[in-house]
Amino acid sequence: MCGITGIYAFNEIGRLFSIHLARGNKELQHRGPDADNVFTDYYVGLGHRRLSIIDLSTEANQPMSDPSERFTIVFNGEIYNYRELRQQLEAKGVTFQTQSDTEVLLQLYIHEGEKCLNKLHGFFAFAVFDKSDDSLFVARDRFGIKPLVYYKDEDKLIFASEIKSLFAYNIPQETDWTSVLQYFQLSYIPAPNTIFKNIFKLEPGHYMTVRNKEVQIQKYYQLQGPDEPTKAPCSYEEAQKRLLELLDESVQERMIADVPLGAFLSGGIDSSTVVALASKYTSQLNTFSIGYKNEPLFDETKYAEMVANKYKTNHTAFQLTTQDFYEHLFKLLDFYGEPFADSSAIPVYMLCELTKKHVTVALSGDGGDEIFAGYNKYQGEFKAREKGTAARMLGAALPVLEILPKSRNSYLGNKVRQLHRFAEGMGMSDQERYWYLSSWRSEMEAYSMFTGKTRSLIIDSEYEARKEYFTQHITGNGINDMLFADMKMLLPNDMLHKVDSMSMAHALEVRVPFLDHRIAEFAFSLPASYKINGNMKKRLLQDAVRPLLPDEIYNRPKHGFEVPLAKGFKNELKPWVEEMLDLDFVREQEIFSPDYIEQVRKQVFHTNNFDQNQVWAILAFQHWWKKFSS
Repeated sequence: MCGITGIYAFNEIGRLFSIHLARGNKELQHRGPDADNVFTDYYVGLGHRRLSIIDLSTEANQPMSDPSERFTIVFNGEIYNYRELRQQLEAKGVTFQTQSDTEVLLQLYIHEGEKCLNKLHGFFAFAVFDKSDDSLFVARDRFGIKPLVYYKDEDKLIFASEIKSLFAYNIPQETDWTSVLQYFQLSYIPAPNTIFKNIFKLEPGHYMTVRNKEVQIQKYYQLQGPDEPTKAPCSYEEAQKRLLELLDESVQERMIADVPLGAFLSGGIDSSTVVALASKYTSQLNTFSIGYKNEPLFDETKYAEMVANKYKTNHTAFQLTTQDFYEHLFKLLDFYGEPFADSSAIPVYMLCELTKKHVTVALSGDGGDEIFAGYNKYQGEFKAREKGTAARMLGAALPVLEILPKSRNSYLGNKVRQLHRFAEGMGMSDQERYWYLSSWRSEMEAYSMFTGKTRSLIIDSEYEARKEYFTQHITGNGINDMLFADMKMLLPNDMLHKVDSMSMAHALEVRVPFLDHRIAEFAFSLPASYKINGNMKKRLLQDAVRPLLPDEIYNRPKHGFEVPLAKGFKNELKPWVEEMLDLDFVREQEIFSPDYIEQVRKQVFHTNNFDQNQVWAILAFQHWWKKFSS
């Protein structure tokens, strides 16, 4: 796990920007505090910051070249099957100088080129420079667990693990207003776009080749299509057994490390499953959870302790106050290179900070909800497509739900909010409903936020094309299509981006066993009925691991990683909120309608009837604008 950056100059003008390579590399020091170095070869420069996990020796530092010095690699990630791949290469006569997975990856690329990608078990973003033809190869893992952003103009291509590293090269920062609209709907900006024109994210499962001035991007991996399988490959009982085998193999692979390793434990099905399986391969597993001292609605540490006690882990529960969250909030906001408004990043940031004091690697349950249908929206979509009695009753109740108070700040208010969203979606097409349920605001609400000037800068055709790209696979034929769409949009751009950013802020490596590609491929070969029905979400996973887990965690509400921000907006955070929503500042910006912002101010300071996450998106954007906009 590391940070990487590099530049490929197309001409002498582009080569002038190579002087910023070391500065770009320094911007990634939080990702890799153990070593740093750069490689240059006239038109090409590569930088690396190392977090040592496998082979801690200096010989495994990067950039790493092969003995002939023709090929040089910078690599962020882990290859879990590197020992098996090494044996295959040694059988072909390859000799190795280190015990690292980096050298194995480099030699595998030398021998197989881009075909090597299909042999890798793990997560990665890496670049290989071939000196013989001055070519650069850049790749990102199948599901986007590791990030890779790049900037391109007529003179150069620059890439990095984070946008802030690109800024160090003194590139122009021009706002993409279509991305701004996407951000205020989704709370993030999905790949390949960013908040900036000419800065892009390399999409998951893609690689890039650069030679002379030509840049080509190719897809090398995609899950099978989202259509409902015509025939189940195995019975439901056989699927449970096979899933447990695959999960066990995945967890075992991810236990490889030459540094202390632990696991996050929320007490939910996913993280509890990972802990249960990991406990088989170590006598004393370190587990970590966080709770809220003064917010019992959001505190779930008792469930984590049940699992920890069952498996006799060395468990640490960090009990935090809301004040702790407020104190860390600004560190988090300052960390992002583009606005990102998933407020659950705050507890993830703090969990990673505290966990890093004990271990360098942590296992996580991320990915289970998207693969096995764990979110409430999947249950709502299932019922909407059934068009049964419950769906019809909910649709009829829409006028009443319209006027009831809705808020994430209480159990009842949140339930009304959820029912209202599903009721509104009943009359939409499957594609429109997917986009609506994926968004915090409707398109009309998002547009209403802006001034006429901002609306004129949004390219409607571009917005529609992006929306079509992510909804094209929604066919209405089984819930697999919704899971497939979320694997492309929600998972890499929100969930995985959040975990990578917050963990790497503290040089903590987080591994995600559910996102082994063999597990995902198996899950998508199964009919939707194995995963969800009218009464049960994440059906297959829950039934498969039931013998491993305490009964109590099966009878608990799913909160997610919510953060109690609303009270802070009115009290401890009020000066900051007032600054971000100051009407003089808003008028000077000319982005938001002053009338809209005034309405938000009244809701926040004088009522409880507001969605804290919608307000958070505005505050996060304003904070980013003040810090990063030119």
